[in-house]
Amino acid sequence: MKSDLHIAQEARLLPITALAKNLGINDENIMACGMYKAKVLPQHFEKIKDNQDGKLLLVTAMTPTPYGEGKTTVSIGLSMALNRIGKCSIVALREPSLGPVFGIKGGAAGGGYCQVLPMEDINLHFTGDLHAISAAHNLLCAVLDNHFHFGNKLGIDEREIFVRRTMDMNDRSLRSIVVGLGGKANGPAREDGFIITAASEVMAILALAQSVTELKERLGNILVAFNMDGKPIFARDLKVNGAMAALLKDALKPNFVQTIEHSPAFIHCGPFANIAHGTCSITAIKMALKMCDHTVVEAGFGSDLGAEKFVDIVSRVSDFRVDVAVVVATIRALKLHGGASVRDPKSGNIDNLIAGFENLAKHIENVAILGIPKVVALNIFDGDTDDEIKAVLDFCRSIKCKCAPVRAFENGSAGAVELAEIVHTMLKDEPTQMHPIYDLSDPVEIKIEKVAKLIYGANRVVYTPKAEKDIKRIIKLGFDKLPVCIAKTNKSLSDDPDRLGRPKDFKITISGINISAGAGFLVPITGEMMLMPGLAKVPNAELIDIDEQGRIIGLS
Repeated sequence: MKSDLHIAQEARLLPITALAKNLGINDENIMACGMYKAKVLPQHFEKIKDNQDGKLLLVTAMTPTPYGEGKTTVSIGLSMALNRIGKCSIVALREPSLGPVFGIKGGAAGGGYCQVLPMEDINLHFTGDLHAISAAHNLLCAVLDNHFHFGNKLGIDEREIFVRRTMDMNDRSLRSIVVGLGGKANGPAREDGFIITAASEVMAILALAQSVTELKERLGNILVAFNMDGKPIFARDLKVNGAMAALLKDALKPNFVQTIEHSPAFIHCGPFANIAHGTCSITAIKMALKMCDHTVVEAGFGSDLGAEKFVDIVSRVSDFRVDVAVVVATIRALKLHGGASVRDPKSGNIDNLIAGFENLAKHIENVAILGIPKVVALNIFDGDTDDEIKAVLDFCRSIKCKCAPVRAFENGSAGAVELAEIVHTMLKDEPTQMHPIYDLSDPVEIKIEKVAKLIYGANRVVYTPKAEKDIKRIIKLGFDKLPVCIAKTNKSLSDDPDRLGRPKDFKITISGINISAGAGFLVPITGEMMLMPGLAKVPNAELIDIDEQGRIIGLS
């Protein structure tokens, strides 16, 4: 089969303004960024805000593997298939980060004949949103150090600074640095470091803010540090949130593109789900819901991260109601969680497959705990056998969960029609009972324990002395009514990335709790969370190039 990039470059695209007109977006409400990508202006939402919302379909997954399970591909395929059977659908995805693109994971525009286009642009810079986020974040850091240089009138304690610089690239050398070297003119020397842009609180804020006014308020609420008296210092105290918002004025507008079959797509914001809430922007989802019958939203990683956080965090802010959840599974992931070798994606046998069903069962159970009707999308890969596919279908049938094989990677929308028809029937026959799993009034420890026990399957939660101290400070500052956004490995239901399958009799250890006051949630930290990844031994950057005609090559 042709490469993803070859398929993408062979596709004939519609001018983005023509696609916009088909959806009722007038020329004055769209800001074209070249021929095939655009931003939709807030004026369009004002025009359609009284329209009835369509149905919201959330695509989540079993615990992913290093090889990727095709959640983006299934999301795109489902949306295209719904359009194919006569239902207007828009897919809403996160923006790719350059870190994974040049690192291990590769691009994030789907694959095969289920892609959003122009694939090269989407993966490389796109409309510049992530660079704007980096600039706004680093402006805050620059103003903070400038404040130190000119006397530190706020009395900030340099030992309690919570913001580090950011860039949208994997670079392990920047995890811990020292700034201010070279003499008095360069400012006071202090320890600092970098995080990847997707981990920035500014990214989370942009994804959650629904207006310029809200954006400025949330940016102003970023907890920067504490002063010598233990009082919080916010970005608004440094008088920088207005300038940060100015840098983000265009980044706040959702990006509008098309799939390979010319169906509409929003791609906007990209917070990681293992360290943030893991969903595209509220503005993109709200706009899509007003414009079509079915909005397909991809949530990050498995149900333990993306789906739980969508319900407990995103839906509280936006009043979203998930009508159906699609749980993506693959035979190779099931085998890996059943004991097959992680080093070979084609390893494993039918016994490994059957043993891996426990992991899938837990994610199906999680969606049920959240009160959402669910269906499994079995993403078929080359080499999957009929016996293996039948085994998965039989298992899902045995636990009374619908399942549809998806072959959209090779066949485009035609390969996801069965899934689309099942989803459409479920929307008529199975009303959602979606609900958060904790109340905001619950104590911080209770919120954490409900997620850990109900969703992860842990039998207890333990807190380090630092975490206990953090909770006391959170209560004192009045942040204890915020939702929790647990930072946890995406590789396991537990906080140990090596515990695959469905771990039993395990504890979750909370090593600390960060306050993301601008985003509006608390971040309990489990395990060792890496906020600045490193490149692989053989990074994708070695494969990507540009030829003499200006065409990108090697991007996957």
